[in-house]
Amino acid sequence: MNRLTMNICMTAILLGGALAARAAGASEPAAAVPAPVAAVASVDTGMQALKDEVLDLNRELFMLEEELLFPANTQVAVFVSMDVGEFFALDSVQLKIDDKPISNYLYTEREVQALLRGGVHRLYLGNLKTGEHELTAVFTGQGPHARDYRRGATLKVEKGVGAKFVELRISDRQSAQQPEFMVREWE
Repeated sequence: MNRLTMNICMTAILLGGALAARAAGASEPAAAVPAPVAAVASVDTGMQALKDEVLDLNRELFMLEEELLFPANTQVAVFVSMDVGEFFALDSVQLKIDDKPISNYLYTEREVQALLRGGVHRLYLGNLKTGEHELTAVFTGQGPHARDYRRGATLKVEKGVGAKFVELRISDRQSAQQPEFMVREWE
C-alpha cells in the first residue's frame, strides 16, 4: 500500500470511530474531531507536493529526450512564418529534403490567423548529416482572385557542425500583387 492510500484509510478509520462514538452517546474531547481534518489537510499538501515533483520530472525528461533525439550537431529545424497574407491564404505546406518528403502539414484557420499575427510554426525538427542538401517547400492555398495556388521554393543548405535553422517565409509582393515564397537560413 502506498503512503497516500494509507493516509486515506487512516482518515476513514478515525472519522468512522468518531462517528460511532458520537452515535453511542459517548462524550468526546474537543480535540478529537480536528485530527481527521488535519489528516486530510496533510494528505492534500502531500498530494500537491507530489504533483509538483511529477511536473518537474516530466519537464526534465522532455528536455533530455529532445537532447538525445536531436543532438545539436545534427539538428535541423524548419519554421513557417507569414507576413500580411493579403494575396495568399495558406492551406498546407509540404517539405522535402533531398527529394524525400519529410513533412506535410495542413493548417487550420486559427493557425493561419496566428501566423498572420506574427507567430512562427515549427514545421519540422530532425537530424541531418553534414554536407550539402536541397530543401524544397511546396505551398498550397488560395491565391489572388480566389484561385487555387501551388508554388514551390528551394534552397541548397550546407549542413555543418551545429544546429541549422531554416525559415519558410510567405509575404506579399505589392508591386506584382502576388505572394512571394522565400526560403532562408537563420544565422
